[in-house]
Amino acid sequence: MGVVYVVHAVDAEGPLVEDLEATFERIKNIFDISIEPSKKNLLHMQKGELDLGDKTPLIRSLLSPQNLSNLGDWNSIKLMQDRLCSQQFRNILPDCDGNGWVYSWFCVDHVGYEANPRKRDLGHHKVFDRYKSLVSIPGNNKDGIYFHYHPLPHNKLAHSSATLYLNSNHIFEIIARKIIERQWFPTVFRAGFHAQRTDSNWFLEQWIPFDYSNQATHKPNKQPDLAEGRFSDWRRAPKNWLGYHPSHDDYQTPGKCRRLLFRCLSLQGRSPVLEQNDVEQSFEDAEKHGSSILAFTNHDFQQIEPDINRVREMIKTAMENWPGVKIKYMNAREAAINHAKVKKVENVGLTISFAVLSSSCSRLAVQTKTKIFGPQPFLAIRDRSGNYFYDNFDFGINPNSWHYTFDWQTFPLCTLEQIAVAITTSDANAEIALYNVKEDLISYHGLN
Repeated sequence: MGVVYVVHAVDAEGPLVEDLEATFERIKNIFDISIEPSKKNLLHMQKGELDLGDKTPLIRSLLSPQNLSNLGDWNSIKLMQDRLCSQQFRNILPDCDGNGWVYSWFCVDHVGYEANPRKRDLGHHKVFDRYKSLVSIPGNNKDGIYFHYHPLPHNKLAHSSATLYLNSNHIFEIIARKIIERQWFPTVFRAGFHAQRTDSNWFLEQWIPFDYSNQATHKPNKQPDLAEGRFSDWRRAPKNWLGYHPSHDDYQTPGKCRRLLFRCLSLQGRSPVLEQNDVEQSFEDAEKHGSSILAFTNHDFQQIEPDINRVREMIKTAMENWPGVKIKYMNAREAAINHAKVKKVENVGLTISFAVLSSSCSRLAVQTKTKIFGPQPFLAIRDRSGNYFYDNFDFGINPNSWHYTFDWQTFPLCTLEQIAVAITTSDANAEIALYNVKEDLISYHGLN
């Protein structure tokens, strides 16, 4: 007996526009092949009729109609969302409790770019706000909203990818704005382009209990610009559906880090996609270990229904082959909690207070009643010019206590508008304390 928790992790990135010339430009950049842009040539390559040597099948895969089915505006995405979230579509294949399909929306912010040729919706919260509204609609309450991050590339082009997290204030400002402007803090994560490295491994360890970035597959990625582990490097990572605690020095190997890292395979795109043998393995893992998490991902700027229908067929086949294993649809947080048997954290008791030490120096004190997930809270600061900052805490002598000094060496309190403290618990709850400096008012906000 066992249960497979089915997690559909959608990378929510908003509209994407790629015209014919841009598609052929990608072919040139990836394969170093120059072909005259035309619908006729595109059709020939999609059918494999244009002889490009050993690159023919790779280019055919790149140009599949599914991979090019981009939705270029929010209205098109909303129409798809309406279909996806209808009870009729959700309940085509109910789980063992009679419940329907559940979505986990991993939302990104497109900010910091200097060029945007694919016409992404640039700006803080542009994607997040739309999905926050979506999950508030009756019938969508089991869906979840989580954090998706694409590092800012050195060329600052919105259609480029990168792996370095800690090269600027980019990720810190994104999170600080989520805390202060939306009273929201991330606790579940998926890496943009599935890419992690040493710096992101350490960054995530401070605040993120659950991470769905592992793209380990049994097939090598033959796309030339992704070979040898460029971007999505999970070649050494576990290829099961059980999750693992990564190593401090190598995110791909099991170790003693706090967060749980789960396998999540693609349904579309240029990475090796989820196949029937992968689904069968999740059922086998569940039977042997009691439970497993079958997680898979695609993008909201492409048609999602065909992917779901394909996964449903694979699940139905696996259910016939493993009659003693059940399936349950869950969002990414609930699946991780149930699978890993994470204990519920009661009454973390976040409190903050200020002490005036002199006319130009104040100290923020932070205290919790119970242990938080990571080593320190997240400190978010907005000054009166609208700039956002993050900084480390000093550690208190007593357990679960931290402090931060506002003075001429950091930020004089009189120059600030908002100060916020966010903490995460081991069960992926978050609490936020928000201090309005002008009004001298503290408010507390609990999530999940």
